[in-house]
Amino acid sequence: MSSTYGKIFKIATFGESHGAAIGVVVEGCPAGVTFDLAFIQQELDRRKPGQSRITTQRREADTVQVLSGVFEEKTTGTPISMVIWNEDQRSKDYSHIADQYRPSHADFTYQTKYGVRDYRGGGRSSARETAARVAAGALAKLVLADLGVTVQGYVSQVGKLKLDKEYHELDLSLTDSNAVRCPDPVMAQSMFDYIDAIRKEGDSIGGIVSCVLKGVPVGWGEPVFDKLHAELGKAMLSINAVKGFEYGSGFAGVELLGSEHNDAFYTDEDGRVRTRTNHSGGIQGGISNGEDIFFNVAFKPVATIMQEQESVNREGEKILVQGKGRHDPCVLPRAVPIVEAMAALVLVDFYLRDRTIRHK
Repeated sequence: MSSTYGKIFKIATFGESHGAAIGVVVEGCPAGVTFDLAFIQQELDRRKPGQSRITTQRREADTVQVLSGVFEEKTTGTPISMVIWNEDQRSKDYSHIADQYRPSHADFTYQTKYGVRDYRGGGRSSARETAARVAAGALAKLVLADLGVTVQGYVSQVGKLKLDKEYHELDLSLTDSNAVRCPDPVMAQSMFDYIDAIRKEGDSIGGIVSCVLKGVPVGWGEPVFDKLHAELGKAMLSINAVKGFEYGSGFAGVELLGSEHNDAFYTDEDGRVRTRTNHSGGIQGGISNGEDIFFNVAFKPVATIMQEQESVNREGEKILVQGKGRHDPCVLPRAVPIVEAMAALVLVDFYLRDRTIRHK
């Protein structure tokens, strides 16, 4: 089972939802990066459970402990290991599904592929694994900050409730001012009320997290199989519950003519080559062109719901399954820092690859 990601800036996550701990080992981080532990903890706090009544009520402090790779608040260039201890497991909440296959979960595929599975919260398939990614992604953000590159995600759609503004029309500084992480206060309240109503019905709902990458210089990405947008897509689709990825004009671009879709070049007052429009989403030929990179990530409704559903057990017998325990009715508010983390990991890896090429 592969649990590694990246080519130069590499991460390997470990642990299960109801095991002793989860964590990550980061290799390839340059030496001398200021290791801001408070910032890394802040990012984990954005993802942790129990933030509001529209998120799972599992109580985890998600306090990160650094085991190696840092000395006097600087990275040393050696592997950096971080661990987050699990504190609020309720494994008994899952005993009823030990031999049952929950609809749209990984139970059946894991059991068939490996012949064994940890049914407690989904084990390795649990979204709790993403806390380790957020810790590593926060470190990647620190590297990017020194380069003037920012990563900003936000919730743009919940169910059929959708923002009708582009990212540059929004005040993205308001994203973390509400429980939904939508930068439009009025829409955020509507989304919150909708998710809360869904929660009371014992159901779940999906939506879209949008993300904007600013300050990315020209040249990050590879022109064939490791295109920047392809790697971003892979990173996003590796996140639990993600069903779709689009960047730039995305699927809406198919409705435009080439004369409408093409991004015309011009030279700005500082002598930089720019594009008048940005249907390309900041990436052309698989390589960043210096414009903002923006993309959308679609999340399905959370699979665990409190309503009875038809399924089968390990023997293939027909049964009814009903969720128990503590689960998110909508994953989106806690998914924002996860999307940001994976985007940051992609960017840092390509930054280091580009630096290697230019140094030859």
